[in-house]
Amino acid sequence: MEEREQQKAIILFDGVCNLCSGAVQWIIKHDKKEHFVFASLQSETGKVLQSKYEIPAEEDSVILIQNNKAYLESSAALRIAGHCSGIWKFWYVFLIVPKFIRDAAYRFIARNRYKWFGKKEECWLPDERLKKRFI
Repeated sequence: MEEREQQKAIILFDGVCNLCSGAVQWIIKHDKKEHFVFASLQSETGKVLQSKYEIPAEEDSVILIQNNKAYLESSAALRIAGHCSGIWKFWYVFLIVPKFIRDAAYRFIARNRYKWFGKKEECWLPDERLKKRFI
């Protein structure tokens, strides 16, 4: 059981999306226990994990892999929030909202993220201090 608690959860993210890259930086700031490690979906690691967990190619925003299970859309976002410090962890309670409602809101934001927040030509790269959190 102790080994399972120490296992890092993996967050896959769209490395060219400004919203997704900003979310990763926000998560790092609020993940005081360093529960998460990160990989962009565009990286070799991201592609391998997407294949291993049979994640559809159209899933291109934030994906959480935790305890050998992949969580998508709102389920991923709310589970991530549950591990963050401060009041943010209370977003986890929104998992009680029916998934079809949560995911509809999530998809609306995901569909418009490039229009609202922009897109980069290249993936965001962490500085030396943060490199250990990326796989």
